[in-house]
Amino acid sequence: MTLTKVRDMELAWDEFGDAANENILLISGLGAQMIRWTRPFCEGLAARGYRVIRFDNRDAGRSTHFCSAATPDFGALASALMAGRQPDVPYTLHDMAADAIGLLDALGIARVHVVGRSMGGMIAQILASEHADRVCSLTSIMSSTGNPSLPQAAPDVMAMMMRPAPDPMVDSEGFLAARLVFARRIAGSSYPFDEEAHRALLLEEARRCYDPGGTARQIAAMAVAGDRRARLATITAPTLVIHGSDDPLIPPACGLDTALSIPGAIHLAIEGMGHDLPRELDQTVIEAICDVTKR
Repeated sequence: MTLTKVRDMELAWDEFGDAANENILLISGLGAQMIRWTRPFCEGLAARGYRVIRFDNRDAGRSTHFCSAATPDFGALASALMAGRQPDVPYTLHDMAADAIGLLDALGIARVHVVGRSMGGMIAQILASEHADRVCSLTSIMSSTGNPSLPQAAPDVMAMMMRPAPDPMVDSEGFLAARLVFARRIAGSSYPFDEEAHRALLLEEARRCYDPGGTARQIAAMAVAGDRRARLATITAPTLVIHGSDDPLIPPACGLDTALSIPGAIHLAIEGMGHDLPRELDQTVIEAICDVTKR
């Protein structure tokens, strides 16, 4: 792992494959660290002839955390949005997209294939629509357009996501129990839930950094992102949209709406996939990403 200065922060990143190859940038989702892009997945992409870069978003993992910013008041934020006012938030998804551009600049990378999952898919969409000269192809996984008419997350899933978990430094078993219940709930129906792998990942994330305030600030950035469909209509990069049929957090209709909003986008609906990427689907997703990069 390397820390690189990007404007007024540091971003943590690592890489797989030959630095002389075409670049793929992997962007993580809400509260997720770069290690959610698992080593076998990254190595699988690199084996196809790419340099693969994953990084921690601001307020996640070992990148800079904006701890001096107040934790968002979600009640006040929701009231402002319902009244048609733009709430004041610590930062936006556009700022997070600018972080990715800053990292590319620091690494001397002119153009890149962008792959984002969940919130990372939203950031990737902004990159492809507002920094078209930097994006060779776009893959948006389990993400959405911000279209307000789309179905929302299942109520129990939203409640589980917003409910604070025990501090892993104080009650590691309580933390794991809460997070495993959530992980199992958002997993799909067609692939076995690997509890041991999930436990190991959750513990590694907790060791790297545990900051629920950072996740709250990222939620606020998503909440004020608005409807991106007009921007998505301007995307010219070859685009792939991947979504699971069993996703209870960002329902399948959101993936279809994303594909319909981007000219020429390919929509890959994966039966039985939830809001995760089980290892059984690594090769399917890798093949699909490589197909769009070659377009």
